[in-house]
Parts: sequence; structure tokens; C-alpha cells
Amino acid sequence: SVLLPSAGTRFRPLSFEVPKPLFPVAGVPMVQHHIEACAKVPGMKEILLMGFYQPHEALSRFLVSAQQEFKIPIRYLQEYAALGTGGGIYHFRDQILSGGAEAFFVLNADVCSEFPLQEMLEFRQRHGDAHSFVILGTTANRTQALNYGCIVANADTQEVQHYVEKPSTFVSEIINCGIYLFTPAIFQHIGEVFQRNQQELVLEENSNGWQRAEVIRLEQDVFTALAGRGKLYVYKTDGFWSQIKSAGSAIYASRLYLNQYSKSHPERLAQNKPGGPVIRGNVYIHPTASIDSTAVLGPNVSIGEGVTVGAGVRVRESIVLHGASLHDHTCVLNTIVGWDSTIGRWARVEGTPSDPNPNDPYAKIDSETLFRDGRLTPSITILGCSVTIPAEVIILNSIVLPHKELSRSYKNQIIL
Repeated sequence: SVLLPSAGTRFRPLSFEVPKPLFPVAGVPMVQHHIEACAKVPGMKEILLMGFYQPHEALSRFLVSAQQEFKIPIRYLQEYAALGTGGGIYHFRDQILSGGAEAFFVLNADVCSEFPLQEMLEFRQRHGDAHSFVILGTTANRTQALNYGCIVANADTQEVQHYVEKPSTFVSEIINCGIYLFTPAIFQHIGEVFQRNQQELVLEENSNGWQRAEVIRLEQDVFTALAGRGKLYVYKTDGFWSQIKSAGSAIYASRLYLNQYSKSHPERLAQNKPGGPVIRGNVYIHPTASIDSTAVLGPNVSIGEGVTVGAGVRVRESIVLHGASLHDHTCVLNTIVGWDSTIGRWARVEGTPSDPNPNDPYAKIDSETLFRDGRLTPSITILGCSVTIPAEVIILNSIVLPHKELSRSYKNQIIL
């Protein structure tokens, strides 16, 4: 089961156009990376996507094409309310168990990862306990660990002894990646939380909390209680992993996936060819894009469907979404260019990367607040869909909402 994030508010203005899980990262919808990883696991029966999105035309189209491509049944289950990470799978437990599965994975959609699912299965088999649950963990640095679920495990057995979600003081540098391997027995533990929530609601009858019993968070409600009971283990990975919370973090995630493509999908990486554009580092170009031979792209660039790139254009560390058009000699750095947007000639559109510290192997991306001290934090520049940037202007560290036609240069602004 892949849990789709609820609102994607931090992903605005891009989540206005498409549900966040369908946002393209390294040229394919974010959640396709998850589906691809699941489809590779031997014996995988079906993939369930769960979320609070209205069944959306784009979502249905995506499911149909993904089923054909990966030859595996994929279904979307819509929650009637945002039920939290545990509430969603508990609500659909009958659907999850209907195929008689012995075990199932739960993946949060807003992470990018190497998804070592096969390794998690083997790790569980090595432990010889068919009834245990496995959390994928990775190492963060001491200060950043406080922003995640922290795991204290037995050094020999890797059994989880303590689990604390976003602790206020240092607990452990091993953090929860939001990727789990469960057996049907997990529902009993979630059920206990559900019962307890219901009893508490009866006690505070005056609160109109009809829905509160169903809202269950795997992390705070279930893992915290399971830790130290011999049921929960952590598999630590050294593979890449990052959260994709804000639109800016999609560029970093894109870099991680493009990097992996050299091993997993070399055909997705553009090559330097005579008469073609200059490619530096890892670049994905959709086959329908039209790119002038004098353009220079990369590193870490992803060019979507039907995009036009003119002469002398320079694009670096950016995602250009379908139908956008970059006129001659534009310069696009650390930017997401929205669907069908146009950037005029000689314009420069630039953002500030929010990348982790490159000198710290365990650094993660910081979930930046939009404002600090009343001012916009410099970050990736984002153009919503159908934005028009005039010729010869500079747009710096700004967020432009959809359907805006700008008339001048802007710096450090949200343009509504």
C-alpha cells in the first residue's frame, strides 16, 4: 500500500494542478518510483494507493497506464476523511487482507528512496520471526534527527527498544524512513489504539469528535507502544533517502533519482550527440521535447513533455514541466517551471537551493519554513502553471502563482 499525503499544502502552487503524488520527479510521477520498486518484489500480488484525493481524471489515467506497464493490479482507495498513517490502512484492512497476503509493505508517497524492499524481506527472514514488523531506518545527523521519528535499537538484534516521534532532545540518529514491512498482525495493534480512542471519546462526550477515534498515526500511536515488545525491528539502509515535503525538495529528489538512473534506467538519461544540445551530468529529456542544439542543460535537469527550449538557453538544477517554453538565451537555475509557462528571451529565473550540507554524509533536507523573521526564506523559484515571464527580466527566489503575466523583475516575493 502506498499512502498518499493528504493536502500537499506545502507543495503549492504546484499541487493546485495535479495531486502531489503525480508530480513528476526525474521525469516520472513521484509515486511511480514506489510502484516500480513494489512491482520488482517477487510474489507481489497487487498495489493499493490510499489517500484522501477525489478520484481525479489524471489519477485514473495514471493507474491505467501503470497497470499496463508494470503488469500488476493497482487500485486507488479513497478515504472519507484524512485518517492518518495508521487510520487509513486500518479502515481498508479488509481490502489489504482480501488477497490472503502473508505480509505487505506500506510506503509513504512523499519520500524518495532506493526502496530496498527485497532487503527488508531478507532481513526479516534472517531474524527468523515471521510475525515481526520492520521499519526502514537511515542515519541522520544529531540536530536534524529531532525533526523525524527517532529509533533506538538493540545493536545486536536491531530490535526497536524506543520510538519517539520528533523528540525535543536527542534520542538517536537513526530515523524512520516511512517505509514499513507488516504482517496482518499489525491490525490487532492498530485496533487496540482504535478501541482506546473510542473509550476516551466516550469519556469526553461533549466533544463532537465522531471522527477522532479513526484518526490513528502509526508513528506516535502504534510504534511507540510496540517498541520494546519484541515485535518491531529496524532495517538500516545506506541507500539514498529524502522527504519530498516542499516543492523545492523535489529538485533534490530528482537529483537522487537521476543519479540512480545510471544503474537502473540508463535509457532515461540524455546523452551528448552530434547536433544535439550540450548535456552536463544527469539530465532527463522527454522524447517529445524540442531542444535547440546550442542549449546547455544540466546537471540535474528534467525536461517534460512537449517543452520547447530555444537557442543558447542554460538550464541547471531545475524541473521544467510539460508544455513550458524557454525562449532564446534564457537562464533557468534552481527553479521549477510550471506547466505551459513561458519565459521570454534573455530573462533569468533563479532560486536558492535548499540542499542538505554536501560535506555531511548524513545531512537531510531541512523542511524550511516559508517565512523567517517576517521575510520570505530564499528558496527554489517556483512558477505555477501558465505563468508568463517577459523578456530581459530577472526573477529571483520567488514563488509565482498560476496564470500570472509578469511585467517586471521580482526578488524574494510571492506573487499572487
